[in-house]
Amino acid sequence: MAKPRAAISDPLEISGAIVPPGERERFEIPVARLPTGTSLSLPVVAVNGRYPGPTVWLSAAVHGDEVNGVEIIGQVLDRLKPKSMRGAVIATPIVNVFGFNAQSRYLPDRRDLNRSFPGSAKGSLAGRLAHLFMQEVVLRCNYGIDLHTGSNHRTNLPQIRGNLADPVTRQLAEAFAAPVIMQSGAIDGSLRRAATSAGIPTLVYEAGEPLRFDESAIQLGANGILRVMAALGMRRTSPRKKKAHSAVVESTKWVRAKASGILRLTTKLGSQVEAKQPLGVVADVFGDDAKEIISPVAGLVIGHTNNPLVQQGEAVVHIAEMMSDDHADEVAALLAEE
Repeated sequence: MAKPRAAISDPLEISGAIVPPGERERFEIPVARLPTGTSLSLPVVAVNGRYPGPTVWLSAAVHGDEVNGVEIIGQVLDRLKPKSMRGAVIATPIVNVFGFNAQSRYLPDRRDLNRSFPGSAKGSLAGRLAHLFMQEVVLRCNYGIDLHTGSNHRTNLPQIRGNLADPVTRQLAEAFAAPVIMQSGAIDGSLRRAATSAGIPTLVYEAGEPLRFDESAIQLGANGILRVMAALGMRRTSPRKKKAHSAVVESTKWVRAKASGILRLTTKLGSQVEAKQPLGVVADVFGDDAKEIISPVAGLVIGHTNNPLVQQGEAVVHIAEMMSDDHADEVAALLAEE
Protein backbone atom coordinates (compact mmCIF):
# COMPACT_ATOMS: atom_id res chain seq x y z
CA MET A 1 0.00 0.00 0.00
CA ALA A 2 1.43 3.41 -1.01
CA LYS A 3 2.47 5.73 1.79
CA PRO A 4 0.12 8.81 1.95
CA ARG A 5 1.76 12.01 0.68
CA ALA A 6 2.41 14.73 3.22
CA ALA A 7 0.24 17.84 2.99
CA ILE A 8 1.76 20.80 1.16
CA SER A 9 1.66 24.26 2.73
CA ASP A 10 -0.27 27.18 1.22
CA PRO A 11 1.41 30.03 -0.67
CA LEU A 12 2.60 32.80 1.67
CA GLU A 13 1.36 36.28 0.76
CA ILE A 14 3.00 39.41 2.21
CA SER A 15 2.40 42.93 1.01
CA GLY A 16 1.49 41.75 -2.49
CA ALA A 17 4.39 39.27 -2.76
CA ILE A 18 3.46 35.59 -3.06
CA VAL A 19 5.94 32.91 -1.98
CA PRO A 20 5.03 29.36 -3.20
CA PRO A 21 5.56 26.33 -0.93
CA GLY A 22 9.18 25.21 -0.87
CA GLU A 23 10.50 28.57 -2.13
CA ARG A 24 12.08 31.77 -0.80
CA GLU A 25 11.58 35.29 -2.10
CA ARG A 26 13.34 38.56 -1.43
CA PHE A 27 11.27 41.73 -1.78
CA GLU A 28 10.81 45.22 -0.33
CA ILE A 29 7.90 46.88 1.45
CA PRO A 30 7.73 50.64 0.73
CA VAL A 31 8.11 52.73 3.92
CA ALA A 32 8.46 56.42 2.98
CA ARG A 33 10.21 58.93 0.77
CA LEU A 34 13.21 60.95 1.90
CA PRO A 35 13.25 64.75 1.43
CA THR A 36 15.30 64.09 -1.72
CA GLY A 37 12.42 62.10 -3.17
CA THR A 38 14.34 58.84 -2.77
CA SER A 39 12.06 55.98 -1.72
CA LEU A 40 12.95 53.97 1.39
CA SER A 41 11.84 50.36 1.77
CA LEU A 42 11.84 47.56 4.34
CA PRO A 43 13.93 44.62 3.02
CA VAL A 44 12.28 41.24 3.59
CA VAL A 45 13.19 37.62 2.87
CA ALA A 46 10.34 35.14 3.23
CA VAL A 47 11.07 31.41 3.32
CA ASN A 48 7.95 29.30 2.84
CA GLY A 49 8.56 25.70 3.85
CA ARG A 50 7.15 22.97 1.64
CA TYR A 51 5.15 21.55 4.52
CA PRO A 52 2.62 23.19 6.88
CA GLY A 53 3.84 24.56 10.20
CA PRO A 54 4.13 27.72 12.29
CA THR A 55 5.25 31.10 10.96
CA VAL A 56 8.12 32.87 12.75
CA TRP A 57 9.40 36.38 12.23
CA LEU A 58 13.02 37.37 12.78
CA SER A 59 13.80 41.07 13.22
CA ALA A 60 17.01 43.05 13.71
CA ALA A 61 18.19 46.66 13.72
CA VAL A 62 14.97 47.96 15.30
CA HIS A 63 17.65 50.19 16.78
CA GLY A 64 19.55 51.17 13.66
CA ASP A 65 23.05 50.90 15.17
CA GLU A 66 22.58 47.32 16.49
CA VAL A 67 24.11 45.27 13.70
CA ASN A 68 24.84 41.83 15.20
CA GLY A 69 21.29 40.73 14.40
CA VAL A 70 21.69 41.68 10.75
CA GLU A 71 24.49 39.13 10.43
CA ILE A 72 22.63 36.56 12.55
CA ILE A 73 19.64 36.63 10.22
CA GLY A 74 21.91 36.30 7.18
CA GLN A 75 23.56 33.21 8.66
CA VAL A 76 20.19 31.64 9.56
CA LEU A 77 18.82 32.23 6.05
CA ASP A 78 21.90 30.54 4.55
CA ARG A 79 21.06 27.38 6.50
CA LEU A 80 17.33 27.12 5.76
CA LYS A 81 16.17 24.61 3.18
CA PRO A 82 12.59 25.45 2.16
CA LYS A 83 12.14 22.18 0.24
CA SER A 84 12.31 20.21 3.50
CA MET A 85 11.19 22.87 6.01
CA ARG A 86 7.88 23.05 7.85
CA GLY A 87 6.20 26.42 8.32
CA ALA A 88 7.58 29.79 7.25
CA VAL A 89 10.14 32.38 8.29
CA ILE A 90 9.65 36.08 7.60
CA ALA A 91 13.07 37.71 8.06
CA THR A 92 13.52 41.48 8.34
CA PRO A 93 17.23 42.15 8.99
CA ILE A 94 16.86 45.94 9.01
CA VAL A 95 13.61 47.26 10.52
CA ASN A 96 14.80 50.81 11.30
CA VAL A 97 16.07 51.53 7.80
CA PHE A 98 16.46 55.25 8.64
CA GLY A 99 18.70 54.63 11.67
CA PHE A 100 20.68 51.88 9.95
CA ASN A 101 21.70 54.19 7.09
CA ALA A 102 22.66 56.92 9.59
CA GLN A 103 24.37 54.42 11.99
CA SER A 104 22.02 55.70 14.69
CA ARG A 105 19.78 54.08 17.30
CA TYR A 106 17.01 56.53 16.44
CA LEU A 107 14.88 57.76 13.58
CA PRO A 108 15.50 61.17 11.97
CA ASP A 109 13.11 62.82 14.46
CA ARG A 110 15.13 61.29 17.37
CA ARG A 111 12.30 58.94 18.28
CA ASP A 112 13.10 55.41 19.46
CA LEU A 113 11.29 52.90 17.23
CA ASN A 114 11.26 50.35 20.07
CA ARG A 115 9.16 52.74 22.15
CA SER A 116 6.67 53.37 19.33
CA PHE A 117 4.86 50.01 18.90
CA PRO A 118 2.15 49.10 17.97
CA GLY A 119 2.24 52.40 16.10
CA SER A 120 -0.32 54.27 14.04
CA ALA A 121 -0.90 54.71 10.31
CA LYS A 122 -1.28 58.46 10.90
CA GLY A 123 1.26 58.93 13.69
CA SER A 124 4.89 60.06 13.80
CA LEU A 125 7.46 58.61 11.43
CA ALA A 126 8.37 56.03 14.11
CA GLY A 127 4.69 55.26 14.75
CA ARG A 128 4.01 54.75 11.04
CA LEU A 129 7.00 52.40 10.62
CA ALA A 130 5.96 50.46 13.74
CA HIS A 131 2.39 50.16 12.42
CA LEU A 132 3.61 48.97 9.02
CA PHE A 133 5.86 46.33 10.60
CA MET A 134 3.08 45.09 12.88
CA GLN A 135 0.53 44.80 10.07
CA GLU A 136 2.75 43.38 7.34
CA VAL A 137 4.99 41.08 9.40
CA VAL A 138 4.22 40.53 13.10
CA LEU A 139 0.49 39.87 12.92
CA ARG A 140 1.04 37.22 10.21
CA CYS A 141 3.20 35.17 12.58
CA ASN A 142 2.74 32.68 15.44
CA TYR A 143 6.10 33.43 17.12
CA GLY A 144 8.79 36.11 16.98
CA ILE A 145 12.48 36.61 17.77
CA ASP A 146 13.76 40.20 18.01
CA LEU A 147 17.56 40.68 17.96
CA HIS A 148 19.31 43.48 19.89
CA THR A 149 22.65 44.56 21.42
CA GLY A 150 23.59 46.78 24.33
CA SER A 151 23.17 50.51 23.80
CA ASN A 152 25.19 53.66 24.38
CA HIS A 153 28.70 52.08 24.45
CA ARG A 154 27.48 49.12 26.52
CA THR A 155 27.97 45.45 25.70
CA ASN A 156 25.78 42.55 26.80
CA LEU A 157 26.54 38.91 27.55
CA PRO A 158 24.40 36.85 25.14
CA GLN A 159 21.03 36.52 26.86
CA ILE A 160 17.38 35.76 26.13
CA ARG A 161 14.69 37.97 27.65
CA GLY A 162 11.04 37.05 27.72
CA ASN A 163 7.96 36.34 29.78
CA LEU A 164 9.13 33.11 31.41
CA ALA A 165 5.81 32.81 33.26
CA ASP A 166 4.33 31.81 29.90
CA PRO A 167 5.12 28.08 29.40
CA VAL A 168 5.50 28.38 25.63
CA THR A 169 7.87 31.35 25.90
CA ARG A 170 9.86 29.52 28.60
CA GLN A 171 10.12 26.41 26.39
CA LEU A 172 11.40 28.47 23.45
CA ALA A 173 13.85 30.40 25.67
CA GLU A 174 15.31 27.12 26.94
CA ALA A 175 15.49 25.74 23.39
CA PHE A 176 17.48 28.83 22.29
CA ALA A 177 20.11 27.91 24.95
CA ALA A 178 21.78 31.31 25.37
CA PRO A 179 24.21 31.50 28.32
CA VAL A 180 21.60 33.46 30.31
CA ILE A 181 17.81 33.58 30.19
CA MET A 182 15.99 36.30 32.02
CA GLN A 183 12.42 36.97 33.09
CA SER A 184 11.80 40.55 32.07
CA GLY A 185 8.69 42.64 31.76
CA ALA A 186 8.23 44.12 28.30
CA ILE A 187 8.82 47.88 28.07
CA ASP A 188 5.87 50.08 27.07
CA GLY A 189 6.03 50.76 23.33
CA SER A 190 8.44 47.90 22.64
CA LEU A 191 7.96 45.42 19.83
CA ARG A 192 7.87 42.59 22.38
CA ARG A 193 5.10 44.27 24.37
CA ALA A 194 2.99 44.84 21.24
CA ALA A 195 3.51 41.30 19.95
CA THR A 196 2.79 39.57 23.27
CA SER A 197 -0.31 41.74 23.72
CA ALA A 198 -1.44 40.31 20.36
CA GLY A 199 -0.95 36.78 21.75
CA ILE A 200 2.34 36.07 19.96
CA PRO A 201 5.09 34.53 22.16
CA THR A 202 8.23 36.61 21.56
CA LEU A 203 11.88 36.26 22.54
CA VAL A 204 14.40 39.11 22.66
CA TYR A 205 18.04 38.13 22.12
CA GLU A 206 20.54 40.68 23.50
CA ALA A 207 24.23 40.24 22.71
CA GLY A 208 27.24 42.44 22.07
CA GLU A 209 27.45 46.21 21.52
CA PRO A 210 26.29 48.67 18.85
CA LEU A 211 28.17 49.10 15.56
CA ARG A 212 30.35 46.05 16.18
CA PHE A 213 30.22 42.45 14.96
CA ASP A 214 30.78 39.97 17.81
CA GLU A 215 31.49 36.62 16.15
CA SER A 216 30.73 34.55 19.27
CA ALA A 217 27.44 36.38 19.89
CA ILE A 218 26.49 36.00 16.23
CA GLN A 219 27.16 32.27 16.22
CA LEU A 220 25.21 31.80 19.48
CA GLY A 221 22.31 33.79 18.03
CA ALA A 222 22.16 31.91 14.74
CA ASN A 223 22.38 28.50 16.46
CA GLY A 224 19.76 29.58 19.01
CA ILE A 225 17.25 30.51 16.31
CA LEU A 226 17.80 27.19 14.54
CA ARG A 227 17.24 25.35 17.87
CA VAL A 228 13.97 27.23 18.39
CA MET A 229 12.85 26.28 14.87
CA ALA A 230 13.67 22.63 15.64
CA ALA A 231 11.70 22.85 18.90
CA LEU A 232 8.73 24.13 16.88
CA GLY A 233 9.03 21.19 14.47
CA MET A 234 10.15 23.37 11.55
CA ARG A 235 13.53 21.62 11.07
CA ARG A 236 14.60 18.03 11.71
CA THR A 237 18.10 18.91 12.89
CA SER A 238 19.29 21.29 15.59
CA PRO A 239 22.75 22.67 16.51
CA ARG A 240 24.15 20.76 19.46
CA LYS A 241 23.89 22.31 22.91
CA LYS A 242 26.84 22.42 25.24
CA LYS A 243 26.44 20.31 28.37
CA ALA A 244 25.90 23.38 30.53
CA HIS A 245 23.78 26.21 29.20
CA SER A 246 21.27 28.86 30.20
CA ALA A 247 21.69 30.09 33.75
CA VAL A 248 18.35 31.55 34.86
CA VAL A 249 18.33 35.11 36.20
CA GLU A 250 16.34 35.97 39.33
CA SER A 251 16.95 39.74 39.22
CA THR A 252 19.54 42.25 38.04
CA LYS A 253 21.27 45.34 39.42
CA TRP A 254 23.27 48.07 37.70
CA VAL A 255 26.37 49.24 39.57
CA ARG A 256 26.88 53.00 39.15
CA ALA A 257 29.97 55.19 39.26
CA LYS A 258 30.33 57.18 42.49
CA ALA A 259 32.35 59.88 40.73
CA SER A 260 33.11 61.16 37.24
CA GLY A 261 36.46 60.21 35.73
CA ILE A 262 38.34 57.46 33.91
CA LEU A 263 36.94 53.95 34.42
CA ARG A 264 39.32 50.99 34.65
CA LEU A 265 37.33 47.75 34.93
CA THR A 266 38.86 44.61 36.44
CA THR A 267 35.95 42.33 35.52
CA LYS A 268 34.51 41.12 32.23
CA LEU A 269 31.37 39.63 30.73
CA GLY A 270 30.51 36.21 32.15
CA SER A 271 32.60 36.61 35.31
CA GLN A 272 31.14 35.38 38.58
CA VAL A 273 31.51 37.99 41.32
CA GLU A 274 30.91 38.01 45.06
CA ALA A 275 29.09 40.63 47.12
CA LYS A 276 31.43 43.53 47.99
CA GLN A 277 33.97 42.42 45.34
CA PRO A 278 35.80 45.31 43.60
CA LEU A 279 34.92 45.52 39.89
CA GLY A 280 37.25 48.38 38.98
CA VAL A 281 38.04 51.98 39.84
CA VAL A 282 37.14 55.47 38.65
CA ALA A 283 40.01 57.95 38.99
CA ASP A 284 41.05 61.32 37.61
CA VAL A 285 43.12 61.61 34.44
CA PHE A 286 46.37 61.13 36.43
CA GLY A 287 45.06 58.00 38.18
CA ASP A 288 44.65 59.85 41.49
CA ASP A 289 41.63 60.09 43.79
CA ALA A 290 40.51 56.58 42.79
CA LYS A 291 37.11 55.36 43.93
CA GLU A 292 36.31 51.65 43.74
CA ILE A 293 33.34 50.19 41.92
CA ILE A 294 31.95 47.55 44.33
CA SER A 295 29.47 44.80 43.47
CA PRO A 296 26.48 45.05 45.85
CA VAL A 297 25.50 41.40 45.27
CA ALA A 298 26.90 38.04 44.22
CA GLY A 299 26.14 37.11 40.64
CA LEU A 300 27.17 37.02 37.00
CA VAL A 301 28.39 40.03 34.99
CA ILE A 302 25.92 40.29 32.08
CA GLY A 303 26.78 43.76 30.81
CA HIS A 304 29.14 46.71 31.17
CA THR A 305 30.10 49.96 29.53
CA ASN A 306 33.03 50.01 27.13
CA ASN A 307 33.41 53.78 27.42
CA PRO A 308 36.28 54.67 29.82
CA LEU A 309 34.86 58.18 30.36
CA VAL A 310 32.06 58.00 32.93
CA GLN A 311 29.91 60.49 34.77
CA GLN A 312 28.89 60.36 38.42
CA GLY A 313 25.86 58.08 38.75
CA GLU A 314 26.37 56.44 35.36
CA ALA A 315 25.51 52.72 35.11
CA VAL A 316 28.77 50.86 34.42
CA VAL A 317 28.37 47.14 35.30
CA HIS A 318 25.22 44.99 35.11
CA ILE A 319 25.08 42.10 37.62
CA ALA A 320 22.56 39.26 37.43
CA GLU A 321 21.52 37.44 40.59
CA MET A 322 20.75 33.84 39.71
CA MET A 323 18.02 31.44 40.79
CA SER A 324 19.04 28.84 43.34
CA ASP A 325 18.79 25.98 40.86
CA ASP A 326 20.77 27.71 38.14
CA HIS A 327 23.84 26.54 36.21
CA ALA A 328 25.81 29.75 36.84
CA ASP A 329 29.00 27.95 37.93
CA GLU A 330 29.07 25.79 34.82
CA VAL A 331 28.11 28.65 32.49
CA ALA A 332 30.81 30.92 33.95
CA ALA A 333 33.39 28.15 33.54
CA LEU A 334 32.40 27.60 29.92
CA LEU A 335 32.50 31.31 29.17
CA ALA A 336 35.96 31.57 30.73
CA GLU A 337 37.18 28.91 28.29
CA GLU A 338 35.88 30.80 25.21
